[in-house]
Formats: sequence, structure tokens, C-alpha cells
Amino acid sequence: MQTFCSPYFRVRRPLHLARLAALACAVLLALAAGQAHAWNLDDVAGLAVKQAKAPFKPASHAIPAELANLDYDGYRDIRFNADRTLWRADKLPYEANFFHVGRNGDSVRVHEITAQGIKPIPYNPADFNFGKNKVSPQKWGNLGYGGLRAFNNLNSPTYKDELVVFSGASYFRALGTGQRYGLSARGLAVDTAGSTKEEFPRFTEFWLEKPTGDSKKLTVYALMDSPRMTGAYRFDVTPGEQTVTEVHARVFMRQTDTPVATLGMAPLTSMFFFGENQPRPNDFRPEVHDSDGLMVATGEGEWLWRPLQNTTSPLATSFSMKSLKGFGLMQRDRAFNSYEDTEARYELRPSAWVTPLGDWGAGRVELLQFATPDETHDNVAAYWVPAKMPQPGQSLDFAYTIHWQGKNQQLPPNGWVTQSRRGSGFVKPGTEPVGQQTQFTIDFAGPALDALSESAPVQAIATASANGRVTESLVYKNPVTGAWRMTLRVQRLNPEQPIELRAFLQHNNQTLSETWTNLITP
Repeated sequence: MQTFCSPYFRVRRPLHLARLAALACAVLLALAAGQAHAWNLDDVAGLAVKQAKAPFKPASHAIPAELANLDYDGYRDIRFNADRTLWRADKLPYEANFFHVGRNGDSVRVHEITAQGIKPIPYNPADFNFGKNKVSPQKWGNLGYGGLRAFNNLNSPTYKDELVVFSGASYFRALGTGQRYGLSARGLAVDTAGSTKEEFPRFTEFWLEKPTGDSKKLTVYALMDSPRMTGAYRFDVTPGEQTVTEVHARVFMRQTDTPVATLGMAPLTSMFFFGENQPRPNDFRPEVHDSDGLMVATGEGEWLWRPLQNTTSPLATSFSMKSLKGFGLMQRDRAFNSYEDTEARYELRPSAWVTPLGDWGAGRVELLQFATPDETHDNVAAYWVPAKMPQPGQSLDFAYTIHWQGKNQQLPPNGWVTQSRRGSGFVKPGTEPVGQQTQFTIDFAGPALDALSESAPVQAIATASANGRVTESLVYKNPVTGAWRMTLRVQRLNPEQPIELRAFLQHNNQTLSETWTNLITP
């Protein structure tokens, strides 16, 4: 669109008409600039709708042989040239650069949104340093990028740290002040648990909104594609002690013969190798995990805490509710001496707390856990599954925030679990309990508990599913830490069946703590 505001409009006109003409010109120019700058979720959704009406076309993975033949170290030797970083020369509060396409060939297209319009950012081999690799990138053509990352003065006014990364399928993760990368989020989880093969939607295209000198947030749009759905996403990333990612999504279901069994909204993916409830012999570190528990807040006011496990076989559990207040995979334990790892610094890994924007209705938080042989593999996923699933041809709109939290993180208002240990202490010979019994020691803290004296009649309210029997439940104030300690002993009736446990603290019929939940596997 072209707009012309000629100075001749003011010739031989009265002063008030000249002012009106000047004002009209200013309005036209502002509208023209607005149209050039306009790009929003509706635009991305228009592309997603068009794709959803057409059969899915898998992305081409054809890449140059010399790139495909690189080993792990060779690929890691390819680095983006810092002086080519987007927006660095403009001295803006945010900068961005890109990952090189990997050996699997997955690539994304990237665009920049400016006041002048939408501008593609094509692959340029000059943006990368290929290290010791003997390659000829000038012959590769426009490969696209493997992903993107943005930077901000998160920890220092003189240096920009990584703030958020989008890389691989629909994965993304962010950092708050003083944090180290740990768990990730995804745009969508599809048939993650169950007999159907999991589907991994991919972000195929990104639009980066160029910030201004005083921008408080970074805005990124993404187009998602998958065999049974497409999607449009907007991410507003606001850095801080708790960096906040606000997500607005529109998902469009394709007309297919294979319906989606489980659509996971706001999925989180993490790693739990071992911890206080599941120690590992011969490892000098007491715990190794990016998250130590799942926390859920229901719309009915109940708070739930489930310690994570490194299970021997895939284990899917869920918590159904009429409405959701929030959920997250949390790294509650922030003490270095709980991990003793000077390189990994697990105590600095963020918690991720998801809060719905608007009412998501009834549904369930699903938790999937499976075995991992080491700390390099994610083996935990959590997400929201709506009770009413969109059908082929329908769409789903939802929005939420993710708070990437450190020491100051979301907690229940009254009391919460600080540690959960499984196993028995000393048992006098000849007095061992009869049958298969498991003991748990659970510590609680919080303002409602701190206000009570040692002699307060606090009760441990513990229940087990039909396959278990609670044979002992005690609670007392720990004389060393001042926290309240619960000990449970549970007898299993059928060794081939699991036991579901629930326990919380109560005083004068008032609930003092969140509900600790655990699953004793067969």
C-alpha cells in the first residue's frame, strides 16, 4: 500500500483546513505503518487453516552428504558467528541467532516482523563458523535453520544471556535469573501414553517481532504442522527472576481416519534419574534430576504433590478434576548439597508452573514416567488432557502462562512436602512386620504448620487403594529442623498389583498441607 500526503494540500487553504489536512495525512501514514507492521495470531492461523484442509506432507530431510556425515563433535563445532547476531547492531534489549540444521535435516523457516513489513531471514553460510569441518556450505543452498534462540540482559547489564530457545519438533525452554537449562516445554503432546505411536508436531516456521528500545517482552509466532493437526502459536517472553512465557494457541484438527486418543495441552518434559526417594548405589551424588515432583492445583482448592520416579517400565497416571488452577514439574530442592554436582548444578534447574488463562473446563493432568539409564535422557512428561476432545475438522483455542521459577516458586498456601523418602530404618531382629510392607518418611513445612506448637494434635490422614493397607501413620515435629514429619507403613495385599497412596496433615479438622500422593508399583 502506498500513501501520498502532498504539501500542496495546504496551498491556498484556510489555516484550520490545513491543520485538518495535516492531521488526515498523519492518520493515513499511521494506518499505512500499522498495516505494514501488522502480523498477529490471526495471520498464522490463516496459514494453519489452509494447511489443515490439505493432506499432510512430511518435510523433506534431504541434506548435503557432507553435513549428514558429520559426527556429534563435528556438528557441535558449527557455531553461529556472534557478530552476525540479529539486532545486535541496533543496541536493542533482545537479540537472536540461529542453530545450524542438524544431521536429521529438520529445518525451520524464519522471518522478521518490522515496521516495514515481513522480511524472510534466509540461511546464509557466512553466519556460521564451521570450525575444523572440511565442508563447502556455499553449495548447499537455502537449508533453513535448525532452530533459534534469543538473548537478554537477564543476569548482567553488560552481557546478554540466553533467555529462550526453540529447537526440535515443538520444544522450547526458557530461563529466569540465575538459572541453568533443565526441563523443556512443548507446543503439544499427541498420544504420548497408550498403545498408539506418539506423534510429534513440529514448528516449521517462525516470525520474530523486532523489539523496540524499551520493549519489556519478546514476541515470537510459530506455525505448527503434524499428520493429524496444524497450529498457530504466539509466545510473549518476559524476562526476570521468574521469566514468564505467555502462550496463545489455535490448533486445527485435520480430517483423518485415525482420531487422536490423547491431546496433551501445555506439555512439560523433564528428567528424573534418582533422588532421595530412590537413591542410586555407587554414585557419589545424592540426587540427579531436573525435576523432583509434579504439583497440581485443582479448581476445587486441592493441592497435590507426587514425587517422581525412574520406573522400570512405562507408567502413566492421571488426576481428574472439574477445573484446573495450575500444574507444574517442579525442582523444589534448591540445596547444592542435595546434588553435589559442580558442573550440572541441578539446584539451579528451573521449575515450570503452568497457569491456564481462562477456563479449560474438565479434564485431567496426566503424568508419564519411564526408565532412563542415565541423566542425558528425558523420562518424564506432564500435560493437560481436556475431557472434551476436538474432533477431526474442529479447532481448539487455549492460552496459558509458564513461570520458569527458581528459589521463589509456586507453593501451596498452607503447607507442602519438603522431602519424601522410601525405606525402613533399624528394625530389631525378630520384630520385622509380617508381609510385604513399605515405609515412607515425609517432611512437611509451611506457614500453617510453623504456627503450631510441638504438642498440637496434628493428625496424619493417610489412605491406600484396595490393594494396600496402612498399618502405621505417625506424625511429630522434627526436633532438629522444626518441620513436621509423617511416617507411613503400608502393606501390599497382591504383589502383582500397584498401590495408590494419599496422605496429608490435619489439625482440628483443618487441612494443613497439600496432599502427598505416591504409587507403589508392582
